[in-house]
Amino acid sequence: MTPVEDTLSRAQALATESFIASSGPGGQNVNKVATAVQLRLDVYALRLAPPVFARLKELAGSRMTSRGELVLTARKFRTQEANRADARERLASLLEEAHKLPEKRAKSRLNRVGKEQRLKGKKLRGTVKAGRGKISFD
Repeated sequence: MTPVEDTLSRAQALATESFIASSGPGGQNVNKVATAVQLRLDVYALRLAPPVFARLKELAGSRMTSRGELVLTARKFRTQEANRADARERLASLLEEAHKLPEKRAKSRLNRVGKEQRLKGKKLRGTVKAGRGKISFD
């Protein structure tokens, strides 16, 4: 089992779901039925590696509380089952994205000719801007 799959299975087991009244599509039905799902997960209980935890915290943004609780609310659909599946899917994609290592940026290399062209262009722009001052008629 890969670390991502292990984390996903632990997250699914630790997550708690509550159903809340939803706004959105459904007409008068939304006043009677609690179709929105609020999924809560204690991220500290997952015991993630520090770099993975840092990426998850960055990705979650305001969805993570100060106590380390990840709160996802799904209210896109009209049924509890569809919203529940949507919340679990979003949790899985968030955790998978946190496990991905960011690609390292390769430092660009500039040759001598390119450097000279850049400096020549800067000098040209400088002369254009220098000519924009006030004109004196002396």
